[in-house]
Formats: sequence, C-alpha cells, structure tokens
Amino acid sequence: MSERGNLQPLRGIKVVEFEGIGPGPLCGAMLAGLGAEVTLVTRPVAPDARRILRGQPVPAEMELEHDKRVVQLNLKAPEDVAAALELVAGADALIEGLRPGAMERLGLGPKACHARNPRLVYGRMTGWGQTGPLSQSAGHDLNYIALTGLLSMAAREGSLPMVPPTVMGDATGALGLAFGITSAILSARASGEGCVVDAAITDIVAMLGSLVQVSRAAGTLGGPQPSPFHDSPFYDVFPCADGRAITLGALEPQFYRELLERLELTDIDPAAQYDRAQWPAVKARIAATIANQPSTHWESVLGGTDVCFARVLTLDEAARHPHNQARGTYRLYQQGERELPRSAPAPRFLPAGTE
Repeated sequence: MSERGNLQPLRGIKVVEFEGIGPGPLCGAMLAGLGAEVTLVTRPVAPDARRILRGQPVPAEMELEHDKRVVQLNLKAPEDVAAALELVAGADALIEGLRPGAMERLGLGPKACHARNPRLVYGRMTGWGQTGPLSQSAGHDLNYIALTGLLSMAAREGSLPMVPPTVMGDATGALGLAFGITSAILSARASGEGCVVDAAITDIVAMLGSLVQVSRAAGTLGGPQPSPFHDSPFYDVFPCADGRAITLGALEPQFYRELLERLELTDIDPAAQYDRAQWPAVKARIAATIANQPSTHWESVLGGTDVCFARVLTLDEAARHPHNQARGTYRLYQQGERELPRSAPAPRFLPAGTE
C-alpha cells in the first residue's frame, strides 16, 4: 500500500529510462508513482534543452527523477553501452525519447535490446513518430497540437487560438506511452514476446481528441453555426469584480435551469437554452451579473451545486483547495519561504470491496 492508501499495481515491474526531456521523464515518473522500479540512465552532461528548461533549482521531490534509481553512463563508450544492455536484460520495459535512429546509432536500438531480452517492451516517445515525412524534424508541444487539428478548435471567431500549457501535448504523450507500455507488458507476459511501442504525441493527441471530432461532426464545434463551447451563455470563462474569473459549464437543461435560478435571472426562459439567436443577449446579461460581484461571492453562491462551476485558481490556490486537499491531489514541498505544489500519482487503486 502507498502512503495514500492506494494499491501500487506496477510493483515488481522494472523499467529502464534513458534520459530525455518532457514526456519521456513524465512517463517514467507516472510508472514509478504506481510502483514500478524505474532506473534512469543519465548522461555525464545533461542535454541542452534540459539545462535550458530546468531554470532555478527546485526541491528534489519536485523533480521527475524523484523515486527513480539514477545511473550515469557515457553511451559513447563501449563499456557503458554494455552496462546499459545489462540493465535492459533484466527489465520489463524501456523508455527513450530521442529522434528516430539515435538509439540504433548508440547500439541500443530495439534489435540490439531484444537480442538480450526478447520479452522487453521498447517504448519510443517522439513528437512526430518513428515514421512519416516529419519524423526527423524537431518540434515541441505547440507544433504537435497544431498538426492534429485540435489547436484550431481553441480559436474563437476572428481570433488566433490560445497557446495551451505544455501539458496538452507532452503530458498527453506521456500518458499514451504509459498506457502503451503497460498494455504491451500484459501481452509480453502472455506471449513471451516483447514489442516496440511507437508513441507519437501527434497520434495520441489525435486519438484523445475523439470527443472533439464527434462534436465537430455533430456541428457543435468548429462549424459555421455558433458553438455551445465558444459562443453560448452557459459554457465559458467570466470575469468578476475582483479581477478574477470563474467558469461555467451548464450544458444540460437541468443545470442551466439551476444556473438561472441562482443568478436570479428568472425572466430568462430555460427552455430556450439552445436557441442560438438569443445567445448574445443572454450571455451579455449573465456576464454583467457575474461582473458585479467578486469571485468569492460566486463561490459561495454557485460552488458545490449542479451549475457546473469552478473558480479559475492559481496553482498554489489549487493545491490548497478543500477538495484537492481532501483527496491529496497535490503535495507541498518547501523552497526557502515558498511551498511548491506537485501533483501526487494518479489514478488511485483501492482494494476490492472498498466502500
């Protein structure tokens, strides 16, 4: 059992992770958080991007290397390549995030590793994938989201798409690779044969965009008519009198009805919720009502109800929100006089029969 009372379903799984940035290390951290034994192979000198993105030092517990065993090897030295292959020989899975062909040039590609360990699941994390016209091109999170078509869905009429936080691509890729690795380990244990997991961020983001694709096909997003997700009065971010903001997501009729009641806008007909011609006027009224009070007021009026409400919180506020505190969603680590939040492992696994 973990300190949060969760089962650790990956206990006993051994993973070798080769140093990288972004989604590869996050995938390793995800697996380690669920109990896997992750050995991180680092280089004598950290990659340029890793040094640039790291910034100022943070508590060790905040690092994605936390809970991993670190082994430093110079993969340009034959004896250290042999040491890496020795680690691979006893592993269930491998994680690497270099450009296609780079591991092969080091003598650590799938062919060499499967020769030492036929049951190995060889996880390859890239932005564009192992094949295709862009496979050898550099890229980052924003580029991958753009290529899937999903970034365009974040644009309101007449404006550019909002740049999303890096979690949209890199973390989605990490989650997809973790899913692929655990699925492939199940297959390897049944068949005795490992495989290569080609985890391209573009593929994974596109796959997880299935709900958006369904909405677009239904004409509720990305089409010529006003969208419930961009233009309606009941699904948006609204500014408040204190300069903060709240979110509303009352898509269903019963939730919209309650929203109007709690905003004391009872002259608006809830049955006309999806009359798009009324949306601009209704949205202006809701926005004006919300703008008259601070976000804390709306927390007291709308929080914990069925109007589908949440304040827009800073990361520090999110770590201290009662719901997140009750679930242990974040852990706090000290850096001088500051407390820095980092999310706890998820999802959580409870014993069968748990109430």
